Amino acid sequence: MYLLNEDTICAPATVPGTGAISVVRVSGGDALNAASSIVRCSPGHEILMAPGYSVRFGRIYLDDGQLLDEVLVSVFRSPHSYTGEDSVEISCHASRYIVDNIMRLLLEAGVRPADPGEFTRRAFLNGKMDLAQAEAVADLIAAQNASAHHVALSQLKGGFSLELKKMRSRLLNIVSLMELELDFSEEEVEFADRGELTSLVDEVCSHIDSLVSSFKLGNAIKNGIPVAIAGATNAGKSTLLNLLVGEDRAIVSDIHGTTRDTIEETMNVHGLLFRFIDTAGLRQTDEKIEQIGIERTYRKIGEAAVVFAMVDVSQPLDAVSSALDSVLSRLDARQQKPVFVLNKMDLLDVHTADDAAARNHSGDIAGSSMSAAQGPFYLQENGLFKIFELDNKNVTIINNIVSCINDKCLAHGVKNAALVALSARTGEGTEALKTAISTLCNEYSVASDTVIVTNLRHIEALTSARQILHRVHDGLRSHLPTDLIAQDIREALYHLGSIVGEISTDEVLGNIFGRFCIGK
Repeated sequence: MYLLNEDTICAPATVPGTGAISVVRVSGGDALNAASSIVRCSPGHEILMAPGYSVRFGRIYLDDGQLLDEVLVSVFRSPHSYTGEDSVEISCHASRYIVDNIMRLLLEAGVRPADPGEFTRRAFLNGKMDLAQAEAVADLIAAQNASAHHVALSQLKGGFSLELKKMRSRLLNIVSLMELELDFSEEEVEFADRGELTSLVDEVCSHIDSLVSSFKLGNAIKNGIPVAIAGATNAGKSTLLNLLVGEDRAIVSDIHGTTRDTIEETMNVHGLLFRFIDTAGLRQTDEKIEQIGIERTYRKIGEAAVVFAMVDVSQPLDAVSSALDSVLSRLDARQQKPVFVLNKMDLLDVHTADDAAARNHSGDIAGSSMSAAQGPFYLQENGLFKIFELDNKNVTIINNIVSCINDKCLAHGVKNAALVALSARTGEGTEALKTAISTLCNEYSVASDTVIVTNLRHIEALTSARQILHRVHDGLRSHLPTDLIAQDIREALYHLGSIVGEISTDEVLGNIFGRFCIGK
């Protein structure tokens, strides 16, 4: 078991120079003495005399007697602190010079710099939180959207840990009875009902299956919902990526095959984190490097939750049809959600959804057919997109493309898709596109009490436990000896216990907390 250091540690808990104040955190048996030695408070208000959950005002002076800063010191007494130890937090002005000098004075007072994640590691070792909750601290800090925040907060509050502890408790009760049977093996006494055990194993396996299945959702919430931007060369994929992220992230050129590799950028859209992936254009080519890029495009299409099927409306219909087949043939219509992006609308002089929604233009592609509930884009109805009832040459071109898209949807079984018209060059239709993807991905918005697995270490442990419990189930059906079944259950308990830290090693703990930021 990882040994708890008895020495006192310190570290900046905030980044100096980025705000009005910075905080230096000190924790350990000598924390109050160390803070008292560098902070001068008025008589009767010394830090050593301060009760827990109190704040003291004081001044810090340099070695030559010059005032460094006026500070506030928050006092937390053991065990009622984040780490479970005596702790203080020194709030000073956000100057690197001030913070560096406070750290220097603390080191001279016998305090050592904290390792990455050492405050949280001490909280774990002192029983303030389990290992899954400790990992949730890092997830909470890194959360970039509401869903990621809800999931991390639920895990930090112990929702995931409680689920695991309930499963372990029931399995532990059964294995205890089975081991008791072994003590009475000569009498052939059966304490653990095999039918009850089989039902329990099935129930736990089902619960683990649910947690394992949630990892895909949890990973997308944590790292961004993957959105592959795919289509023919020069359809405007790189231009769209640059438009969405607000910078020239991808090279844009009229030359076909400019993009050879994937480019990824994350962006928060309506409270959800999306990971947009620009890909190489799809076409027949003999150029080897471009062929590698196209293979990567197909792989990204297969991995994405949402696929932007980019359509260049200025191209002939047969070219559009071929491009759609290239994208949809690599799509799993049951799992993935395509968004048909009709790009380059400015070339046809047909206004996009954003512009039409504002002015209700008579030539609007979406204004005559969208419902108020859908917003300035539109979804399939009974597996098809509506044809626009407008007599206009350019709108006729769009209707032909929409008819082609409908045919492709029927052919490839697409029933959960959206269609957006835009101009990536001018930016019209961008808000419609954002609304479309946030609407299609509404299942990624989770409640604060939802238990979802987001950690790769957790999913590996759950998968191992599930495999072993399936082995237990088979062993019960084939009437394996009690000692073999009990051994398998103990192994499953080990994997479940490793998630919350009831069973852990120095290597595992060092790897987990080593990825934390300094000061946490």
